[in-house]
Amino acid sequence: MSRIQQAFQNRKAFIAFVTCGDPDLTTTAQIVREMAASGADLIELGIPFSDPVAEGAVIQAANARALARGVTTDQIFDMLRALRKDVTLPMVFMTYANIVFSYGTERFLKNAAQAGIDGLILPDVPFEEKADFAPACRAHGLDFISLIAPTSRERIAMIAQEAEGFVYCVSSMGVTGVRGQITTDVGEMIRQVREANPEIPCVIGFGISTPEQAREMAKVADGVIVGSAIVRLVEQHGKSAAPAVGEFVRAMKEAIINDG
Repeated sequence: MSRIQQAFQNRKAFIAFVTCGDPDLTTTAQIVREMAASGADLIELGIPFSDPVAEGAVIQAANARALARGVTTDQIFDMLRALRKDVTLPMVFMTYANIVFSYGTERFLKNAAQAGIDGLILPDVPFEEKADFAPACRAHGLDFISLIAPTSRERIAMIAQEAEGFVYCVSSMGVTGVRGQITTDVGEMIRQVREANPEIPCVIGFGISTPEQAREMAKVADGVIVGSAIVRLVEQHGKSAAPAVGEFVRAMKEAIINDG
């Protein structure tokens, strides 16, 4: 059983996102360790990109800050290797196709696997173009994680049947970011995924920022992803963000395990 599969064993998974290098990689490593200690089941590490088209203002700004301070993909690999000395929970990269292409797809995936990454999410790669990445990911033991959006409709079953790791169900139209309420019928999206592939975990992301929202989403999904709300805490607290992030993760995890 892979580490990603273990994250969903007999429990609802809380998946926490952080942008690597904001405000610096030392702080990112502290935040990852704090999230792991506070109940996160899986961590998404965002590799900064200059044009993160799926991201809202909060994560866009974090990308810009990290790039302005000179963070590189190789430095992120080094941080990950150090984290893997004591952090055992699954970690996946979330970035954009150009980051992988410019680094060299084969080299990127080889280094990612050797550093201890478990999967890859590329929100700008549609299902029809995943052949550029998915077979190479598989060759290195990584899950290429698919996204399903409210607009996927008749493509949901097709995407779900070939999904690896988990299916990332996008809760809202548009980009990432905190939302006051989530109005998409995510339950129907998840029903279609499970009908097509009963084995694949379904998680909901984009817009979840409060324990109440997380609890509601966990009633229909196998897990929830929170990014912008965590990145906003990092922006507010800077190099001392880890304790605040840990407190937030604990509250969110408690909410989803008490989803009834």
